[in-house]
Amino acid sequence: MDNKFRCPWCLKFEKYVRYHDEEWGVPVHDDQTHFEFLILEGAQAGLSWSTILNKREGYRKNFAGFDPAKVARFTTKKIEKILTDPGIVRNSLKVHAAVNNAKRFLEVQKEFGSFDRYIWGFVNHQPKVNSWKTLKQIPATSKESDALSKDLIKRGFKFVGSTVMYAHLQACGLINDHLVDCFRYREV
Repeated sequence: MDNKFRCPWCLKFEKYVRYHDEEWGVPVHDDQTHFEFLILEGAQAGLSWSTILNKREGYRKNFAGFDPAKVARFTTKKIEKILTDPGIVRNSLKVHAAVNNAKRFLEVQKEFGSFDRYIWGFVNHQPKVNSWKTLKQIPATSKESDALSKDLIKRGFKFVGSTVMYAHLQACGLINDHLVDCFRYREV
């Protein structure tokens, strides 16, 4: 590995480093990517991100390449089949929530023109840039994630608590929580 300073949370294994260096915190404006992270972050609830990162391809395969229109049409039979695949977290509530969230996602797209337009409204359409020096300073939630979570729950989404939504805002670049000394801090 090179000598660049990175956020210490990513140093456990190479896939984590690649995710940190190439994806985490990069502003997302693609609805399908937002949907992917909604599914993955919801699946992570109570688990480690490394677990989900290692199962990402299983999710991609089982959830129609993260196409919300296709996932919204999943039948009970399809859900039962997905729940037999060890390539995902086989939690019935989380898989059912992903299908439900696909339907709600489509409703948000219809109302706002895109999910992207909707979610970026929670940060006034500009990435919020924090200035953390240590991992201990990074909060688990924020007023933005609280508001987003509350609104998503009101719209019928599941597994979208404030902590899960804060992780989504970080991952999709709506909030820059790279440490100030991290080489990615200024890049994203």
